[in-house]
Amino acid sequence: MLRVLAVDDEKPLLEELLYLLRSDPRVLSAEGASDATEALRRITRALESGPDGADVIDVVFLDIHMAGLTGLDIARLLAGFARPPLIVFVTAHEGFAVQAFDLKAVDYVLKPVRPERLAEAVRRACAQSGRSGEQPPAAGPEAVPAVPAARAAVPEIPGSPAASAGSAGSAAARGADRAPEQIAVELGGVTRFVAIADIAYVEAQGDYARLHTDEGSHLVRIPLSTLEERWAARGFVRIHRRHLVALARIDELRLDAGTTTVRVGAAELQVSRRHTRELRDLLMRQAMG
Repeated sequence: MLRVLAVDDEKPLLEELLYLLRSDPRVLSAEGASDATEALRRITRALESGPDGADVIDVVFLDIHMAGLTGLDIARLLAGFARPPLIVFVTAHEGFAVQAFDLKAVDYVLKPVRPERLAEAVRRACAQSGRSGEQPPAAGPEAVPAVPAARAAVPEIPGSPAASAGSAGSAAARGADRAPEQIAVELGGVTRFVAIADIAYVEAQGDYARLHTDEGSHLVRIPLSTLEERWAARGFVRIHRRHLVALARIDELRLDAGTTTVRVGAAELQVSRRHTRELRDLLMRQAMG
């Protein structure tokens, strides 16, 4: 079974990746590092402890674009060690695939990460590390998402016809049954359909957005600006560069020492100055209407 380190400087994406890795029965442990410095510190400690040490790392799942050293820089540094951990790149950028495989990467997985694609990367890492025979019976073919045999033989290189066809097919499958009143969210291989009416507010997190409902939150790879356009007719308004709010879910508007905030359930969200007047007018019309 594999001992894994996942490295990504975007916390929501790191948490999502760790969730998926820890759900795989072939992964003994999965820890996270949020920057290159922390990652190198952990990897160095693992290498110093030896192949049977408590801190050993078999595989590093590595983002490419990070502040400071990039994932490619880390891979080049590790190549100088006698027994470096295996590398799987997990990135939103297609253009580094050739460099990645020149650095002997086990696999190159594109974001947003599909659970079945990550499962294939784990399979390849198991095969190269020689640890595939150590996994318990539960980790047999029935325990992980099936991967077509034709694709299992060759890494999926971004831009290739096979990769493009696979991405298009997945997108079509995800969107085929989606009702306009719902949005699909994926976590751990399960696709859920969240009613837009249940979403209280949306928070920007880079190129992603976190949907907040009364039951919890869900991460989707859709920019906040796109959701603002799509959901304007459903009563969602922009109150800040980071927040989009369902007008009907605002419980309170408060002005204090020149700062405007709204209360949405238990959350208190700041309203930027440029949105304050428009929001106040909308709330007044709603109250009168």
